[in-house]
Amino acid sequence: MSEEMKSEGLQTSEENVETMADYEEHFDDANPWNRVLDYMEKKTVLPVKVEGIVNGGAIAMVEGLRGFIPASKLSLSYIEDLETYLLKDIEVRVIEVDQANNRLVLSAREILKEKEKQARKEQIENIKIGTVMEGTVDSLQSYGAFVNLENHLSGLVHISQISKKHIKTPGEVLKVGDTVRVKVIGIKEGKISLSIKALEEAREEAEEKVELPKSEKIGTSLGDLFKNIKL
Repeated sequence: MSEEMKSEGLQTSEENVETMADYEEHFDDANPWNRVLDYMEKKTVLPVKVEGIVNGGAIAMVEGLRGFIPASKLSLSYIEDLETYLLKDIEVRVIEVDQANNRLVLSAREILKEKEKQARKEQIENIKIGTVMEGTVDSLQSYGAFVNLENHLSGLVHISQISKKHIKTPGEVLKVGDTVRVKVIGIKEGKISLSIKALEEAREEAEEKVELPKSEKIGTSLGDLFKNIKL
């Protein structure tokens, strides 16, 4: 066999090896378990339809595989009736892959939490310093009071911002459930700082303002007074 033929045979053999390697890669790609594993590693958001309700959760198909969504992973709050989710379109992530035990677990909760966090961030960014709001005292701590505001937001009234009077604990002037008017005095790292004292001071300043009569009225009054005096 000539060297040229040997060379051609070697090239053909190498090409065949590369082709088989390519086929093996395609086989791996075609394996749905490898695809869902890739989804889990990349935290891919997957749109699915709830196709069944079972004890403790729901069923949705991903890449032809039967995925289980625990009831606790369907929503951010307790679901009274799982049947309300039947045929519902939701977004999920793969959170567990176990091919040996034919187990695929999905979750919508993490995605919902991220969306809620983003929505809260946008709401806070739209609040302007100096805005006056009404809220309800949610809890009292040694350092201040947490107040629930509109749109499910909350803020802290530091103990130094509760009253003009010196107080040792927030409980001296507030109790849980009280409706209060507060002023936004600061926003930092997603946290809202509130003040009740600022509104008290503003109200007192308004009450202290005395309206003085205009100078022409004063002159007229004095003129009228002297007009009636006989020398």
